[in-house]
Amino acid sequence: MRSEEQPADAPSQRNLRKLSCAKCFDALWFCYSPVHQMQQYYRLGALDNCAGKWSSLWDCLSLKTKSNREVSEILETREKERTHIWTFRTPEEASVRWRLLYGDPDDQN
Repeated sequence: MRSEEQPADAPSQRNLRKLSCAKCFDALWFCYSPVHQMQQYYRLGALDNCAGKWSSLWDCLSLKTKSNREVSEILETREKERTHIWTFRTPEEASVRWRLLYGDPDDQN
């Protein structure tokens, strides 16, 4: 389909997120592999029941039953709620934190 033949709402459709459950299925498949199970047994002393992987797969499959717009909104909301691994600070906050941890660089003892 050429660009002039696209429907009027096509640009908004491109901004919607594409949902694929392949990652969830792959993670579940790997969870039951002997390699993963032996790693868990070695590290934790117990086999992994893969409950978290199952819930992720069911969640993904349930999202597949919703409209594209709903899925996009749900995924954006989840992304915003997820905490980031880094702590972002202003330059002033960073300098105060630096002084607390490492002392004042101008103070030469």
